[in-house]
Amino acid sequence: MNKAPIILGIDPGTQILGYAILKGGTKPVLIEMDVLKLTKEKDIYARLQLIHACIVEIIKQHKPTHFAIEAPFFGKNVQSMLKLGRAQGVAIAAAMQFELPVTEYAPKKVKQSITGNGNADKDMVWKMLSQILAIKKQPKYFDATDALGVALCHLYQMNGPILPTIAKTGKGSKTAKKSNGWAAFMANNPSRVKIK
Repeated sequence: MNKAPIILGIDPGTQILGYAILKGGTKPVLIEMDVLKLTKEKDIYARLQLIHACIVEIIKQHKPTHFAIEAPFFGKNVQSMLKLGRAQGVAIAAAMQFELPVTEYAPKKVKQSITGNGNADKDMVWKMLSQILAIKKQPKYFDATDALGVALCHLYQMNGPILPTIAKTGKGSKTAKKSNGWAAFMANNPSRVKIK
């Protein structure tokens, strides 16, 4: 019998980095959810070093089996994107140091997986997470809940899409016709969908 996966989810940032540890299984359990505040450190390279050290410490403490990180959202200014990309790269390097499998998710993919709506706001994502995982206290920063969303999204992808009606229906049935299209293709073929 396989052990339940332990997923480290990261919402990268150079001012606030969110992280969450989620234990999979039949009923997922939140182990830890918090943020690393980097605003006191003015030097960007010192911040990157802190990100690496923090993630290494989390990995040593919780021994995750999977590492999931949110991809940068394009549309911000170029300098912000460069800084965010560096933070993401340092976080991934820490995971690679421990030979953890790394998976990257677009923000829309995370929101879609958690709420069913790729354009959901952060509050809606938090409300769904709190219901799914029975969490009562909302953290101070959405960066922490974003990281938890990434971890839960990864757990859902590992377990495969939940499409019980498709499995029970034939090719020509009404339910099968409803499941046609890009959304169904992407849900049924996550390994063939690439983030660019």
